[in-house]
Amino acid sequence: MAPRAIASGTISFGLVSVPVKMFSGTQSKSLSFNLLHAKDNSRLRQQYICQTCGEVVERDQMARGYEYAKDQYAVLGAEELKALDSQSDQSIEIEEFVPIDSIDPIYFEKTYLLGPDKGGNKAYRLLREAMAKAGKGAVAKFSTRGREQLVLLREAQGGLMLHALYYADEVRDFSEIERGDEVTPKPGEIDLAVQLIEQLGTQAFDAAKYKDEYRDRAMALIEQKVAGQEITVGPARTPKGQIIDLMEALKQSLATRKGAKTEDAKADEPRKPARAKGRTTAAPEKVRKAK
Repeated sequence: MAPRAIASGTISFGLVSVPVKMFSGTQSKSLSFNLLHAKDNSRLRQQYICQTCGEVVERDQMARGYEYAKDQYAVLGAEELKALDSQSDQSIEIEEFVPIDSIDPIYFEKTYLLGPDKGGNKAYRLLREAMAKAGKGAVAKFSTRGREQLVLLREAQGGLMLHALYYADEVRDFSEIERGDEVTPKPGEIDLAVQLIEQLGTQAFDAAKYKDEYRDRAMALIEQKVAGQEITVGPARTPKGQIIDLMEALKQSLATRKGAKTEDAKADEPRKPARAKGRTTAAPEKVRKAK
């Protein structure tokens, strides 16, 4: 089933306007479990309860407030909140073009796919091909839901992708994180680590190689439950031990990888055909000298 567009918008590129349709670029397949009443397996309904008087509060009795100090709130009314909203015309205003590799992946929040809307096919292809040839992405402001979202447009897979970006003050850096004391690695440790990296290295990331093992196990368990089968719980995974000798751990890792490669190579070797029972194949005998 073809995906449905979740929004329409217009990319502004100089004096060029590109009408586009927006599609979600990902679909989460994380399992979602509902909260049930253990007594009769009925769904539970969420309620908002005032922590002061204990009353159940309905939505039409709610207000919005910003906590500026402990238990102190600046309450904003509906009209005041509405006045804060900017235009929501779904416009995507390009601010600048930048090398894509100049944007750290930590800034990426969510991905959308953009397709041409009615009458925008030529302009869409022009922008896509120009960005591909220039090797750059476009930083833009996306006006939607009363706010301006910082986004990046880039050419990919023959189309245009839109990545929602975090603002700079939303991204943390290591100045806030304790990184421990400076430690000088022992001679040869870095070389061994590089060897291990090279053994584990591949030419490119292939997402299809990886599967959500938790989801697969959970779905197998759920299918057993639905079928009324008896469930046998396996032993918990044994936690990995703490690394004591880093050099020895690196050596063992390299040895393990080499052993695994050797076994894989043996498995890939063509098997020799089995010999028929009772027969032997010998090299041709030399002509015997006449006595």
